[in-house]
Amino acid sequence: MNAELRIWDIPGGIHPPEQKALSNRTPIIAAPLPARLIVPLTQHIGAPAEPCVQVGEQVLKGQLIAAANGLISAAVHAPSSGTVSFIGEQPYPHVSGFSAPAIVIDTDGQDTWCELEPCADYRHLSASELLEKIRQAGISGLGGAGFPSAAKLTARPSQKIHTLIINGTECEPYITADDVLMRERASELVSGIDILVQLIQPNQVLIGVEDNKPEAIAALRQALQQRSYTLKVFPTKYPSGGEKQLIQILTGKEVPSGGLPADIGMLCQNVGTCVAIHDAVVLGKPLISRVTTLTGEALTRPGNVQALIGTPVGELLAFAGLAEQRLDRLIMGGPMMGFSLPSLDVPLIKTSNCLLAVTREELPPAPPALPCIRCGECADACPASLLPQQLHFFALGQQHEQLKAHNLFDCIECGACAYVCPSSIPLVQYYRAAKAEIRELEQKQLKAEHSKQRFEQRQERLRRAEEQKEAERQARAERAAKAKAAQAASPAPAAETTPADEQLKRLKIAASMAQVALKKAEKQLAIHDTAELQNQVSELRAAAQAAEQALQAAQASTPSTPPAAAPADQDEALKKAKIEAAMLKAQLRKLEKLDNPSSEQQAEIIQLQQQLASAEQALQAAQASAPSTPPAAAPAGQDEALKKAKIEAAMLKAQLRKLEKLDSPSSEQQAEIAQLQQQLASAEQALQAAQASTPSTPPAAAPGQDEALKKAKIEAAMLKAQLRKLEKLDSPSSEQQAEIAQLQQQLASAEQALQAAQASIPPATTSAAQDDALKKAKIELALKRAELKKAQKAGADQAQLDSLQDALNAAEQALHDVEAQRGEPTARQRVMPSGVDDAYKACKTELAFARADLRKLERDPASSEDALAQARQRLASAEQRLAELPQH
Repeated sequence: MNAELRIWDIPGGIHPPEQKALSNRTPIIAAPLPARLIVPLTQHIGAPAEPCVQVGEQVLKGQLIAAANGLISAAVHAPSSGTVSFIGEQPYPHVSGFSAPAIVIDTDGQDTWCELEPCADYRHLSASELLEKIRQAGISGLGGAGFPSAAKLTARPSQKIHTLIINGTECEPYITADDVLMRERASELVSGIDILVQLIQPNQVLIGVEDNKPEAIAALRQALQQRSYTLKVFPTKYPSGGEKQLIQILTGKEVPSGGLPADIGMLCQNVGTCVAIHDAVVLGKPLISRVTTLTGEALTRPGNVQALIGTPVGELLAFAGLAEQRLDRLIMGGPMMGFSLPSLDVPLIKTSNCLLAVTREELPPAPPALPCIRCGECADACPASLLPQQLHFFALGQQHEQLKAHNLFDCIECGACAYVCPSSIPLVQYYRAAKAEIRELEQKQLKAEHSKQRFEQRQERLRRAEEQKEAERQARAERAAKAKAAQAASPAPAAETTPADEQLKRLKIAASMAQVALKKAEKQLAIHDTAELQNQVSELRAAAQAAEQALQAAQASTPSTPPAAAPADQDEALKKAKIEAAMLKAQLRKLEKLDNPSSEQQAEIIQLQQQLASAEQALQAAQASAPSTPPAAAPAGQDEALKKAKIEAAMLKAQLRKLEKLDSPSSEQQAEIAQLQQQLASAEQALQAAQASTPSTPPAAAPGQDEALKKAKIEAAMLKAQLRKLEKLDSPSSEQQAEIAQLQQQLASAEQALQAAQASIPPATTSAAQDDALKKAKIELALKRAELKKAQKAGADQAQLDSLQDALNAAEQALHDVEAQRGEPTARQRVMPSGVDDAYKACKTELAFARADLRKLERDPASSEDALAQARQRLASAEQRLAELPQH
């Protein structure tokens, strides 16, 4: 035998019924142009394409509509001219039935091409230019998984491709798309091979075809007369069309486990891909259609069609005469490696080489799986020389390491093992599930490893940062030590702290800490009277007494404080006594608010009352021992007391109002209300006493009057806001009506107080109040104008618009009144001719209603064309009437 024509055999393999005669007896015909094309963005292995058109945009046939998004990606083009009507999730050809992003084009029926860039003389182009043309055409493999051709053809610097293999096997039963393509377009196929040869410069080209395609073999031999390419014909066996199996048949070499054909210097391309490369380079046409086999006994007119990518499969099957009553399953691909489609709405994609509509008699469902009988027929049929039986057991047990050790990923999922299994075990399904689990675990491990690396890098960064901080701390410590040594070497200043002062300070701290520990232990003892706590309190009391004695001894031995420092110490003691009393008061109030205090809490209340009494006595003693405040400082102290009394009264008022708003207060709440009323009366008496003891404010004390005026304004504004909120209720309850009446009375009182405060302000302050009133009037006018405009835009009813217009007029009049009081010129008003204002208002209202009704009809899909036309006519008439009015 001629060495060039020698062929080898592959292990295993099967011979299922071919059924190719159903579709290979007629030539390729063009499928009809659909009214709607659904073009998925993912039609290949790798990243989905990125849309570069928008909804509503007009596109031409062959125009780029989605660009490749990365190296392993392919561009997508418009299969026909029309309008982009939608971009988003659409049905996708997958066994799961999930949807995927797609671009929907409503065709215009013109099928108008965009401007193409053909290159009949491509031999002067460089390899990079040829590769770019293939990439821009969006070509992916048309015979297998759809790997982007440009990425597959990218030259590897470390690996020379010495053998180019053209796959014309088409071993899957029923499919005849490549067979009739080789018969009818053999010259374009050879031209595509020429382009690939110029691109990768192989040493030899091998074309493999099974012997069940005599017409295709004859057409290829005729087209290859002027070429040195080798055509090898070999016996029919499934799955000889697998990439690794075809290489072994044609060359006798095996691709290493887990490797690629490029690892041994070989590259495979499908015959359909070669024709698409010819169309892209020579004719300038992107990949927008493909030859698809329509076959199966449920079709009355099976055959092969040149169909546009994105055509719904239901329209293609209807074109082939689908008998829906006979259809049992629709398979995309062949019966061995294809998958069932859940719907007829999915579109055709670049890898869709066959639509198989079978009847129940033609391909009956598989019988229930039985236990494995270990016959070994699956191992004999495996073309990859695997052990399907062992892989099945490992997959059931999820023994992933064993699966990888037995080369699970060398399985091409051809289905030969399941085809010969006498127990009808769906072996390929177990292998697919196991592969998915392993890939998912590897992805998780990869993410975990990345997370670990990021954590370790972060820890290293933190360690370096900590080292840098430590170095800076040491440098600062060294500088401080040097400065301290230099200070010690220099003569001490007169104000330098002596060791006796340091000792006294330490003793004060120790005595204070001992007192704190003693108080804490006494508090625990009051709650839980145990012998252990009693002993602890005794020990702490002895320690506190010892610390106090040591402090007194140190103070006695310390020289008397200079007169200038005495007031500062007395002020510090007074401040400390005030803080202690305030903290005890706060704790006591918190416990007194409890509804049902426990016995421990009652004991704590009694203890706090005792401590508060002691603290107040200490505060009085400190105040008595403090030197008299100079006359100049008295007003500040009196102002502070007055301010404190005001705050106390305000807080009690707020608490009392909150409780009085309750509908049915409980007995505890009623008691708390009575207590608060008593406290409020005492606070108000204290406030009056503080106000009486405060000297009369000189003329320069206007800020106090401003503060009272501001407070009165805030009070009135808050009451107005609450009243407005309640008045907006449609059907207020009896409690809400009572609250409205109460708020109205409070508002009247607040407004009287506001008027009194404004009357008491001297002329200079009145000017500031007028400025404030002017600002408030302007803001109110702007708010009313904005409310009216908003209501007009929203198409409010006439009653609401009239009410808002009246409010706007009142706000304008209020602004004019304020400006008149200030003696300023009145703000410019809109002057309209008599009678025009009402007409203008009516036209504006009618226009708003007409526009709102039209928008409502346009949003309603059920609106009739007559209703829309009447609404548009009404809007045009309103606009015309408004335009005819005098300008203002």
